[in-house]
This record gives sequence, C-alpha cells and structure tokens, in this order.
Amino acid sequence: MGDTGADSQLVERVQRGDKKAFDLLVLKYQHRILKLISRYVRDPSDAMDVAQDAFLKAYRSLPNFRGDSAFYTWIYRIAVNTAKNHLVAQSRRPLETDPTGMDGEAIEPAALLKDYATPENYLITEEIQEAIATAIDQLPEDLRTAITLREIEGLSYEEIAEVMTCPIGTVRSRIFRAREAIDHRLKPYLE
Repeated sequence: MGDTGADSQLVERVQRGDKKAFDLLVLKYQHRILKLISRYVRDPSDAMDVAQDAFLKAYRSLPNFRGDSAFYTWIYRIAVNTAKNHLVAQSRRPLETDPTGMDGEAIEPAALLKDYATPENYLITEEIQEAIATAIDQLPEDLRTAITLREIEGLSYEEIAEVMTCPIGTVRSRIFRAREAIDHRLKPYLE
C-alpha cells in the first residue's frame, strides 16, 4: 500500500506541473515496463522505443488520470496497448531482408548461431526455456496476457482483472488454461 500511496503523491505532483516527479515514476517502473514490452516486441532496440513511447503517452494522459487504479496498473495497460499497436504497424511494413553483412559478404545462417560447447544439462535447460517461450507465444492472446501478468510481472489476480477488465473468475480460468497448455507442451521434456 505504501507504493500506491507514494505513486499517488508523485502523480498529484505531476498533475500540478512537477516534471521531476514524473522522472521518478519513470525511474521506478522503466525496467518492469521494458521487460513487459519485451514479451511482445522481441527486438531490444524496438522494445526500448516502444517503452519510451508508452511513457510519453502516459505523461500526456496523466492530467486525465483519476486514480481509479494503481499507477502501475494504468501504465501497464498503456504499455501493452502501445506494444500491440507497434506490432500491428510492423506487420504492415514490408520485410527488410538483407542476406549480406555490412561488408557485402553473404552471411551463412550457421554463423548467426552462437557456438556453445556446453554440458547436456545446459542444453536441456535451454530447450525447456525455448519450449516455454514457444508455448506462451502460441497461446491465445487473452491466456498469454493473463499468464504473463501473473508469472512474469507478478501481479495479483485482482490487478490482472483490472488490467484485463474482466472478473477475477475469468482471470483464474485463463491462468489455469494457460498453465495447462504449457504443461502439455513441456510433458516430453519432463518425462
């Protein structure tokens, strides 16, 4: 509750014209927002641009922030929507494929992969992490959002319900179904 109170005070200061108060909010949440956006936008450079865009949108909308939800919940929604908008815009752009490197020489696909001489356990762990990421990516959007908010962002069921604008029972159901789908996908690795 202390975090919410501190955020409310900072928001009030920003609404009164104190730009440095917004800087404090950005410093407090920039890593969490960037991590969240990175779940949607895979390119780190693009993710940073989208995060900056999200904070800019939040700053511009802050005068209208009523405090009906926690600041983080509010900016979380803005970040997710900004990331989704970015993905839609990217899908409309033609793909830029350049089979050559900067010096004009063709790059072998194998050269793009790192050569890891690692123990078997490391490889298995890597495979499991990839399987989890793939399983999450293949979930329907509502399930993916719910499981990401719960397991990666650590939000409570109440906060997730607020972000997703649905009842808590629906949140619980979505998280259960997402976990079930991920477990099914991981079964071969765990046997």
